[in-house]
Amino acid sequence: MAESLLIPSTANRKEIYDSLVPQIQALTNGEGDLTANLANISAALKEAFGFFWVGFYLKKENQLVLGPFQGPIACTRINFNRGVCGHCYTTKQVIIVPDVEAFPGHIACSSASKSEIVLPAFDKNGDVFLVLDVDSDKLNDFSEIDALGLSEVMKIVEGFISSQ
Repeated sequence: MAESLLIPSTANRKEIYDSLVPQIQALTNGEGDLTANLANISAALKEAFGFFWVGFYLKKENQLVLGPFQGPIACTRINFNRGVCGHCYTTKQVIIVPDVEAFPGHIACSSASKSEIVLPAFDKNGDVFLVLDVDSDKLNDFSEIDALGLSEVMKIVEGFISSQ
């Protein structure tokens, strides 16, 4: 298991994702505990990019419930029909929000959050099992590069979800 990440000293996010994804794969490979893996992935993403908030919400009964995260305290429960995370859950799509204030029904867990990207991870039946929520304290901080890089991370997550 890696004890530290090797992050390239570049502002190019694609290069950082290209370096980080294999490290996350190595970090989670052989670890069967979902919480441990999600906690380390949250920490790795926060460390690599300095995002304001990085965490997971897991589907439990009829809500998304806060899982492992890095950053300030967060909303504990989100209904499927609320906020960016709920929208991601119901549409099963990656959602990029350049300005959270302009997103109808945005849940303001922190007024410091300015932009957001949320991605779903699917179980072996094709149902959304959890979502990854990443917040920035900068407007318009996420792009297709983040969607692609984080999608690679979610493929790793889906790998250990489907093996449970």
